[in-house]
Amino acid sequence: MSNPTLQAVRGMNDILPDEAQLWLWFEDTVREWLEAYGYRNIRMPLVEPTALFKRAIGEVTDIVEKEMYSFEDGLNGDLLTLRPEGTASCVRAALQHNLLYNAPQRLYYSGAMFRHERPQKGRYRQFHQIGVEALGFAGPDIDAEQILMCARLWKKLGIRDVSLQINTLGDIAARQRHREKLIAYFEQHVAILDADATRRLHTNPLRILDSKNPAMQEIIVGAPGLMAELDAEAVAHFEAVQAILKRHGVAYEINPRLVRGLDYYNRTVFEWVTTRLGAQGTICAGGRFDGLIEQIGGKPAPACGFAMGIERLLALLQEDGMQNPGMPLDVYLVHQGELANQMASSVAEQLRDAGLKIVLHCGGGSFKAQMKKADGSGALCAVIIGDDEAQAGQATLKPLRGGGEQARVALTELQQKISELKGTSKNHPK
Repeated sequence: MSNPTLQAVRGMNDILPDEAQLWLWFEDTVREWLEAYGYRNIRMPLVEPTALFKRAIGEVTDIVEKEMYSFEDGLNGDLLTLRPEGTASCVRAALQHNLLYNAPQRLYYSGAMFRHERPQKGRYRQFHQIGVEALGFAGPDIDAEQILMCARLWKKLGIRDVSLQINTLGDIAARQRHREKLIAYFEQHVAILDADATRRLHTNPLRILDSKNPAMQEIIVGAPGLMAELDAEAVAHFEAVQAILKRHGVAYEINPRLVRGLDYYNRTVFEWVTTRLGAQGTICAGGRFDGLIEQIGGKPAPACGFAMGIERLLALLQEDGMQNPGMPLDVYLVHQGELANQMASSVAEQLRDAGLKIVLHCGGGSFKAQMKKADGSGALCAVIIGDDEAQAGQATLKPLRGGGEQARVALTELQQKISELKGTSKNHPK
């Protein structure tokens, strides 16, 4: 009896070569965008101490309570977790390596995150994020700049039907006053609260405001607002953020129920949302987290950042009809015959030395079969070497895209002729 074929873990998906080309294009676009704002790349481990996320995210959040992939290290008994988000890891790395010593940091990272959730469109157990963190910046200018950055990226990518929601969570004292009023209010309506809200009532009542349960919407609308508790400094900060957005013509909606799911946020929070991905409509979210650096063990310092889900953004692009960009291959090198076979690999290496992208046919086969593969490769042209060409020190250059005549070319002129062909092709990347 044969062994059954093994499958990927549910909610952890393979990204196959055709689709991966779109990922590579997206990552290159994002890298250019981030570097235009002075952000530098940082790379953190996939596995962190479990205590980092409990301390940073909050023990009574959904992520820590229900969604983390945590395990005990079999060698030393340490409690470890696959990272469910990147901010805590980034701050930990900045503190561990003294990056904030007299120098604010603009940092970005990308990679896989892990949460044990029910897989659905736009929500996976292994998902990928681009994260952006500005550490050591206190003013509203950095909050607004990060929102402006996102607006620029949507234009760059051609993403439509995206709207901005913003809110302010104030500072710790205001949130504490608001928390007490929320508890007192929801205790008066405890019969209407669902199981999640009841569980959060005395630990994280702010999250009740984020509930999507239709039966609770009426009491949520009537809940005490945070704005009434804000001090003058937090109000001024929020107004300054709005003033910058208005000056740049960025439309937004103030959503007083926007609280974010992580405990470390304060003051400005924001989400970019779309109506085109069903329930998973948030494609980018973030805000200010001034208390997190001290919470993790550093000296108090302000911070602001955001993260975007790559899978969700690519789903929007594909929904708009974006095709997976093909690999911009210059040459498919066809060869047959003993002398030609010996020469072909040398020609391929010489062309690669000149910066060209070459696929050298491997595995034998007739000229007809090899040319069929050349046509299907997407290459700009085929270079054909048979024993006749090899003995004459030549190759046949056959354009495959954009027209042009097949011609015999001396090997010493081959690279120049291919470059000329690239220069005249409208459909091939230069």
